[in-house]
Amino acid sequence: MSEHCPCGSGLQYSLCCQPYLNSEAIAASPEALMRSRYTAYVRQDARYLIATWHPSCDAQRFHASLIESFSATRWLSLQIIAAEEPGDKSEGFVTFFARFSENQRESFIHERSRFVQVEQRWYYIDGTYPETGRNDRCPCGSGKKFKKCCGQ
Repeated sequence: MSEHCPCGSGLQYSLCCQPYLNSEAIAASPEALMRSRYTAYVRQDARYLIATWHPSCDAQRFHASLIESFSATRWLSLQIIAAEEPGDKSEGFVTFFARFSENQRESFIHERSRFVQVEQRWYYIDGTYPETGRNDRCPCGSGKKFKKCCGQ
């Protein structure tokens, strides 16, 4: 029995993201790709991250900075807030909240990632950062106001 997948799906790693990271399968949806990319960050798999960026991003140029970031960053959790696939299914969006620790300081990323599909394969292309008001519910899922939670 393998360990739980770092992506937070609740599934075993071998039944969730491992087939993607081992190139045994391709992610069938933007959410599956988002989860597998998070897992690649956790497992420090720069090869997979670069392969899943859209070719127009020239992701190979990120290789050195990815490798460098791995030594100082520990990924703590991923929460998928929303996953959307428009009707034509050539573009999809995943809004997520990911906690990490970098140089012993905790922080987070709250992003609405954009994915595009090319020849049945999904790729990450870019993202935007949704605004969270101080009195809005925290996107981490705690149920607290942002100012009393992650916004401190």
